[in-house]
Amino acid sequence: MKDLKYLAAFSIPMSAILGLWMKDLWLFATPIFAFAVIPFLEMMLPIDNKNLKPGVVESKLKNKLFDWLLYLNLPLVYGILYYGLTLSISENFTTVEFLGLIFSVGIVIGVNGINVAHELGHRQGTKERFCGKALLLPALYMHFYIEHNFGHHLHAATKEDPATARYNQTVYSFWITSVFRQYVNAWRIQNKLLRIKQNSFFSVKNDMFWYLVIQTLFLLSVLNVFGMMGLLFTIASAVIGFLLLETVNYIEHYGLLRLKTSSGRYERVGEKHSWNSNHIIGRIVLYELTRHSDHHYKSSKKYQVLNCHEESPQMPFGYPTSMVLAFIPPLWFAIMNKRIPTEMIMNHHV
Repeated sequence: MKDLKYLAAFSIPMSAILGLWMKDLWLFATPIFAFAVIPFLEMMLPIDNKNLKPGVVESKLKNKLFDWLLYLNLPLVYGILYYGLTLSISENFTTVEFLGLIFSVGIVIGVNGINVAHELGHRQGTKERFCGKALLLPALYMHFYIEHNFGHHLHAATKEDPATARYNQTVYSFWITSVFRQYVNAWRIQNKLLRIKQNSFFSVKNDMFWYLVIQTLFLLSVLNVFGMMGLLFTIASAVIGFLLLETVNYIEHYGLLRLKTSSGRYERVGEKHSWNSNHIIGRIVLYELTRHSDHHYKSSKKYQVLNCHEESPQMPFGYPTSMVLAFIPPLWFAIMNKRIPTEMIMNHHV
């Protein structure tokens, strides 16, 4: 029964379905649930920093329930997006109600779309990676697969990494730098991969080209079926989705930099280069993304067996609460800056 705790990850899409069905101000049920109710519950409930015993780890890795809990997000995300699209053209929403609709669907795209895509993108199975890329499509962020797996995990906690926030950088500045630098970096990585395998830029092996084609066809299909209003809704929801991802990126490595060794190379990525959180609600809703230090230590590790490391820097709050704090930069800096090791702060100025 304890394994069923991850059903709570479906609470956000369920709140979205409720909001879309009830309409009116209920359209804001999802943003209120995600940014008010969940943070409140996080602060009320205890922290759980226990790790699984080896025998339990083996059992959980064999249990397919954990995989199916991820796969179920695929029909959920696309179903909610379709529901939102039909409402966007059939209902005479006010501007405020339309914004509620966009935020509700956008949050689902970010949490149950991109976040689950991130987990599946690290799997070795072709079908799982396909599902992961499919979950990135509604966010128009398919390039994330390439940049994250072949860029971020190599350069995390360095100045070369677009997804590592600098000391005293606001989340709003980070949105701009990370979104554009990651996209450019994805093309750079793709070109490098093509050269290694001796393929040309115009090869059918150019995944970035296919992502561009697929996302364009997706938007053209929406325009053809749902018109300009549906297209506007789809793009706006996608933006909310990937900005939610970038906010998570912001808090995951904020201010943490790897030091350079005497040889001029960066030290190996370790447990101290990601912010960890053991707040139980955030762990469950985000499929253990908050145990981010262990994820970087071994990226192929499945979410249900991620560990907490004592040497990892610990967030005073869970990821959902920390995201809310990040939206208020002076408060975020006041809480987080004093937790960053001095040598890492000095490294930002080198």
